[in-house]
Amino acid sequence: MAKAFIGISGSNSGTMRFAFLAQYLLVALLVCAFAASGGQDNPQQQPPTIRVSVERVDVGVIVTDWRGKFVEGLRREDFRVFDNGVEQPITSFIPIADPAQLLVLVEAGPAALFLEKSHYQAAEKLLNGLAPDDRIAIASYSRGPELLLDFTSDKPTARLGLENLNFMAGFGELNLSTSLAAVLDWLATLQGKETVVVLSTGIDTSDPKKWPAILQKLQTSGVRILAVSLSGDLRQPIKHKVLSLQEKEDRAFVKKGFAEADGWLRELSAATGGRVYFPRDQKEFDRAYAEIAQLVRHEYSLAFTPPAHDGQLHKIEVRVKGIMRQVNHRQAYFAPLS
Repeated sequence: MAKAFIGISGSNSGTMRFAFLAQYLLVALLVCAFAASGGQDNPQQQPPTIRVSVERVDVGVIVTDWRGKFVEGLRREDFRVFDNGVEQPITSFIPIADPAQLLVLVEAGPAALFLEKSHYQAAEKLLNGLAPDDRIAIASYSRGPELLLDFTSDKPTARLGLENLNFMAGFGELNLSTSLAAVLDWLATLQGKETVVVLSTGIDTSDPKKWPAILQKLQTSGVRILAVSLSGDLRQPIKHKVLSLQEKEDRAFVKKGFAEADGWLRELSAATGGRVYFPRDQKEFDRAYAEIAQLVRHEYSLAFTPPAHDGQLHKIEVRVKGIMRQVNHRQAYFAPLS
């Protein structure tokens, strides 16, 4: 069924795309509105505050120069770590050569019917850019996340997993933020450098009441999120066709919906010191995946011991020696409570 839709071409295809997406986005917004208006069993219940007891704070750090190129060869003494403005001793340092762990989380909802499968297959660039000992896992999400392939350094197996993705796994819901929160729980037991690459349109039907707790979890997690928008093709204008009034309204609705979706992808990635990509064609997809592979391979990992046991949110700042360098890292953590 998915292949049949993907194979459609011409102006009728463009009309069908926008009509379908307008209907879907309307459903998504209604789901969010219902949740926001108190469609839960207990509308007065406040979102839980995430508390993570830690005796060691791991911080993944990406360093680029003024031209945007990754900075290699840095040593422990090149970094300074601050907890609420107070410098802390670095207790552990892992250089960029250490293997990375990468989980690819792919949207598996109805919009995928109209996405070129080659966009997913372009992840070949990502696999080719990883080091032989880097480990990759694959998961999809609609109502919630589903692990399709556990972490492996076997790149042919990972490649097969990407090629066999099911684009019809879900239909009514795309719970992006709650699925990400669940994925972070999966990764909590792992050690080392961890990254989640999200391939998504950015549409999120998660209960908005859960967002404060989810944002807190993202900001205090040691996992970096890199997001790739899959909606570039869906926004292309219909050429050589005079649009009806209804089609113009559908186009405006879809444009607004995707603007909100883009905002979600930016916020989700920024909360973890990550990046977001909005590729518009195959070449830009290739470049995005190639850069992600390099970014994953150029992450330094630092650690320090929390100086206080107050159970409070502590802000993290990392500084690097040198001029005109950009430093990306997690934003905060919760201190243990003794």
